Order: sequence, then structure tokens, then C-alpha cells
Amino acid sequence: MNKFLVCSCFVITTLTTNLFADSIESMTKEIQAMRHKLEQMQKELDALKAQKKEETNEDFDVIEAFDEVQDNISEINKATSGNHLKWGVDYRFAIDNLNYKMADGSKVKNNAFMTNRLWLNMDWAATHQLSFHGQLAYNKAFGARNGTGVLAPYETFDWITNENAYDDSLRVRNAYFLYKNSTFLGSDVPWTFSVGRRPSTNGHIINLRDDDHAASSLGHSINVEFDGLSAMFKIGKPLGIAGMYIKLCAGRGGTNAAPKFFSLDQSGTLHTNAPYQTTQGDLADIDLAGFIFRVFSNGQYTLDTQFYYADNLIDADINASGAMQGMKTVGALSSTTVSFMINGIGDGWSDFLDDTTFFVSGATSTTHPDSKENMLGSQNSQSKTGYSYWIGAQFPSLLSEDGRWGLEYNHGSKYWRSITYAEDTNIGSKVAARGDAYEVYLTEYLIEDILSMQIRYTFIDYTYTGSNGFFGNTTGAPLKISDLTGDAAATTVDKAQDIRFYLRYRY
Repeated sequence: MNKFLVCSCFVITTLTTNLFADSIESMTKEIQAMRHKLEQMQKELDALKAQKKEETNEDFDVIEAFDEVQDNISEINKATSGNHLKWGVDYRFAIDNLNYKMADGSKVKNNAFMTNRLWLNMDWAATHQLSFHGQLAYNKAFGARNGTGVLAPYETFDWITNENAYDDSLRVRNAYFLYKNSTFLGSDVPWTFSVGRRPSTNGHIINLRDDDHAASSLGHSINVEFDGLSAMFKIGKPLGIAGMYIKLCAGRGGTNAAPKFFSLDQSGTLHTNAPYQTTQGDLADIDLAGFIFRVFSNGQYTLDTQFYYADNLIDADINASGAMQGMKTVGALSSTTVSFMINGIGDGWSDFLDDTTFFVSGATSTTHPDSKENMLGSQNSQSKTGYSYWIGAQFPSLLSEDGRWGLEYNHGSKYWRSITYAEDTNIGSKVAARGDAYEVYLTEYLIEDILSMQIRYTFIDYTYTGSNGFFGNTTGAPLKISDLTGDAAATTVDKAQDIRFYLRYRY
């Protein structure tokens, strides 16, 4: 233990000397090197702390040393010109071959849709309990964008802002603080609290094919950007159940706050507004609340459940002559998801199975229309229930030691509705499909875990229309595609496929 304390004192002494050096550039390099050393020491202390606790349950010396190293790191960071963010880069170049078969048999394609996607990650732990996490996002198609404006009025819709290859803007994808504590109101229940622009895309299961760490949500039924808060309670610790926790979430996906000074209504009439007050005729706030209940997770077997209720959902408002008048509120939606995952099949049966992941997930959605409104093809404000199931597996690569390949299958019923608009698939959310979706992918690491490549094939066979629409009858009603004729058949996608190749740099 003294070895670590001596190292800490040495680092502090060295830092103090460097602060009086003449070269600012040299000092900065030294500080960065020392920070790296301290981070390594922190990792070693974490491991030693766990070992000491397991062997003797007398880890007070380790905790004291750990806290001292943390304090030393904080002091070093205070000396780095106020730079209190740790930055990371995630850049991806992708090329997609997109093909659509319409319901009338005609075909539409884009042989080489190329995109640049950049995520700038920024994190900072101010104390042992309080940290900040953020991400800036840029996503742009190669070349100038055609068909915007009137032809594509929802390109900047907030739910898909950073998954949409629209322009060259840098936007905030995530920005939130996280507070964590080992006890809750004196009980032996670790808990966390967070508020801000939530990391609510690329959740559990959907993250596998995207080669990302899973966000907290279950990606089967929700995958959108939104602002909100969450609180997690690890109730499994006092109950003696591995990995059990409950997470409460609430967010706002749309606001009816008026412009600060004035606004124009649909007729073009000018209205003056008090700051941030609603005006007559505005849409109601779109709010979502729910919880995630992890029933069990021991590292190999995980059982997750999720329930949410989203209110004041919207659809396009089309008048009798077919003119678009904006959006209107149509009702609410409730959803339940149950997902089961196995990380490592069997117990030492083979190296291949030990490194194989298998999952199965089922979800339902139920509409709750407002009075005199209809949702997803209903009549007389009737409720409609849909379902979806999802099966997949991810295997170790046969080409390299670290690569992965996977197979997935999705099925959605006639009235199935997910809120997965931000799913990273250019032909539309496969999870939302009312029909069948098939997918196979291969991910390989070219240079350590920094530079990777992936080739992915996604095929969606739609049975009903409205898979990627909103929640009313205008865009969300399920019409059987095989029954369509005329203009409806010519403008409705029957089958879609996306062959994607990407190169990705992360560091």
C-alpha cells in the first residue's frame, strides 16, 4: 500500500516543480503524462480494493489511498488551464446501396449513398459522485442536399436530429449530469439521478449490430432523442438478487412553448406572445414516462422489462382537399417490452459458444385515442394493440480474434407501433416494420479497437403500410400492401434493402 502512496507523493512533487517551468508547452505535456499515470494507478487501486475486500473485508487503507489519488488527479486537472473535459472522437464513413421495390412492382434505388458521421464525446467527473457527460453530433450526406424544404419538411424533426444525414451543423446529441450514491435514505440501495438531453438511442439489443455500448432504454420499443430525467435504484443488492434494478424515466418529446416575441398561425396571422407561454391552437406537450425493471443479470443471463406511456402523440393534419395544415394531437400510446439475453451459451462447452450472444425480445403497443380522434387505422376512437418479436445472435468472427458477426430477425403485426425513429438504418427502422425484417452483419477491427469496419445487409418485407409513420390514421393506418392499386401502389414501399459498408475511427 505504501508503494501507491509514495507514487502519489512523487507525482504531486513533480507537478509542483513543473508549475514553475518557463515552457507552458512542456508543462502541459508533463501534466498529461502524469494524468495518464494516475489514471493507471486508479485502475490498479480499484483492482486492489476489490481483492482486499474479498480477502479480508478490511479495505479502509485501500479506500484512503484511492481517495488520495482521486484528489491528486483533481489537483492536476485544476492546473491544466481550466480544461475540465475529457474529449473523445468517433468518426464514421459509410456507403449504402439502397434499393426499394414499390407495391406496383417499380423500383427505386441509390447505388452509393455516402455519409460522414462525427460524434465528439465529452466527459468530466467533478467528484466521486457527480459527473457530466455530453456528445456533439454531425451527420451529413456527401455533396449538396437535394429535395429539401417543401419536398422533405420533416428533415429537422427533433426526434431524429442527429440520426438524419441532413446538413453540416454540429448539434448536441447528449448533455446531462449524473449523480450517484451508494445509499438511498440510509438504506443499502445504491442509486443514481440524471437530468438533461438523454442518451436514449442505441439501447439494449439494438446496440449489438451498431457496435456501441448500450444506452439504458430497450431498443425494441423506443429509440429516439429526447430531454428528460431518470433515477435508478439497485434494489438487487439488499435483496441478494444479482443485477436487479429499477429505473424511472420521464421526458418531453415536444413542447407547446410559444416563441418569445411573436408567432404566425396557419393562416399567417401575427400573434404577440408572452415569453414561453402557450398560444391557442398549439399542440399539447408530448410527454413520456416509464420504467425499466431489470429482473436479473449475473453477467451471463439477463432479463429486462420496460413499460412506458407517451401522451399527446401527433399525426399529420390533412384537410379535405389534401393540403397539409401542420400537425395535430391524436392520443396516447402505452408499450411493454420483455427481453432475455444470454452472453455465453452453456458452461465451457466450446470457445465458440462461450463467446456467443443470443437474445429474444417481445413487445406490445396499445393506442389510447383522444375523443373524436383515431389512431393507427382505428374507427370510433377504438384502441388497437400490436405486437412484435425479435430474435438474434452474435458470434465470434471466423476471420479474426476480436471481430463479430450476427444474424437478426424481426416481425411486427398489423397494429404494431414502436417509437424508434432514430434507429440507424437508412431505409427506415427495421424494428418498426409491420412485416418481416432480416439482417446479417460482420464487424472487424483493423487497428486494435480504434479503426474498425463493418458490412451489413438489411432486408425489410412490409406487409402493411404505416411502419415509419406517426400515430394517427393519416400516416399510421395499416393498409395491406398487396391490396393497393394505382397511385397508392406506386408510392408505397413493398420491400427495401440496405447494403452498408463503413470505416469507423474511435479514440
